[in-house]
Amino acid sequence: MKFKMPHTLALLFFLMIIALVATWIIPQGQFQTAVNEQGRDMVVPGSYEINDEHNYLNPIFLFTAIPRAFADAQAIIFFLFIIGGVLAIIRHTGTIDALLGRLLEKMGSRPASLIFIVILVFAIASSIMGASAEYIPFILILVAMCRAMNLDSMTAVGIIVAGYGVGYGTAAFNQYTVVVANPIAGLDPYSGWPLRMAILFPFAMIAGHHVWKYAGKVKKDPSKSFMFNIDPPPGGEPPKEYPGLKWSHIAIVLGFLSALGIAVWGIATKGWYLYELGAAFLIVGIFTAVIGKMGPSLMAEKFISGAKDLVETALLVGVARGIALIMEDGEILHTIVHALSVPLSQVGPEIAGVGMMVMQTILNLFIPSGSGQAFVTMPLMAPLGDLVGVPRQVAVLAFLFGDGFANMLVPTNAVLMGILGMAGIPYDKWFKFCLPLLLKLLAAAAVVIVISIAFIYT
Repeated sequence: MKFKMPHTLALLFFLMIIALVATWIIPQGQFQTAVNEQGRDMVVPGSYEINDEHNYLNPIFLFTAIPRAFADAQAIIFFLFIIGGVLAIIRHTGTIDALLGRLLEKMGSRPASLIFIVILVFAIASSIMGASAEYIPFILILVAMCRAMNLDSMTAVGIIVAGYGVGYGTAAFNQYTVVVANPIAGLDPYSGWPLRMAILFPFAMIAGHHVWKYAGKVKKDPSKSFMFNIDPPPGGEPPKEYPGLKWSHIAIVLGFLSALGIAVWGIATKGWYLYELGAAFLIVGIFTAVIGKMGPSLMAEKFISGAKDLVETALLVGVARGIALIMEDGEILHTIVHALSVPLSQVGPEIAGVGMMVMQTILNLFIPSGSGQAFVTMPLMAPLGDLVGVPRQVAVLAFLFGDGFANMLVPTNAVLMGILGMAGIPYDKWFKFCLPLLLKLLAAAAVVIVISIAFIYT
């Protein structure tokens, strides 16, 4: 009988089972921690100790972890519901269809330009401001646009996630990763940005080439699509006819972009995030209903209908968080970090530098939060780099490469699972598409690390 890959939700639950079993097998241990100037706990190098007693998690924990994970991921889950509802309101006014029609007039014959330009723009935004969940409102628009250009939803998500991954991997000023990692390594918060900004463009071109190569095959032969015979998500099917762009449509688009711009400004300068971003889009929804002359009842109906379409996505996000939750409570994360770091102390600086990147890539599966990964690993990697001849700037670079590029693939990344869920892409299909891209980026990153060590990048 031919093996069939299970549904993404089932696959994530299987990973939860594996994580639970791992907590029974892997020794439990902890590093000692110390509170830094910002009030965050950081591990103390050389302080790892195995627990005297192994705390075996009860199998029932597998099921109690799921509602806890939903509570832990509530911010992004409710943000997804808000986005689904607001986009349904905007679509009812004909704004999205009219906008797609105009964009196709401009870009329809130049899909390569669309792919490369949007990836570069998203990469710059993620590199400078740490944008990630902010791209979720564009998913269904890009899916519909790509399908109208005889591409597929995989291409649309590839554009978004590739830009997001490259931006985080080459972060110049990202407050969630580089601004956290640099001070832990004893560096100025933004130090090293010229090199990272310089390599952003070539890395974006590698990602763009990967997406365009796949898109070209799909455009030439739709049966080559990983999404062949898989229905698009609600709202992702391009309309048969495109309405003309009216003044009301333009006002709604300007309102949408203004809200996004204000929210991004608040995220960068005021410490806002998903709650404020969700509030901004709720205001956009009401503004859209007023401009589109929708009554309160119709607006509510459309909002609920759009939110319903994202129930599956919300479930994926919650269960994905459950995997990391089990490993945290099973106290095996520090053991994994310790086990991966020990071999690095036995090799030369070039191999150690690349090894740090590989280690960070693996750890992203267990600690998908960029800032969380920095607080756990950088107190270990920085002094380890001193011992083996890896400059601290390179240790930070290895962390950024491993964390940023792995964001595109690990199923514990809530933003990634939310994007895939909205686009209706099964995880196994995404894995097949994204793994080669991840390997290409890591190979290029390894070259950058070796060159940086050779030229003593500090």
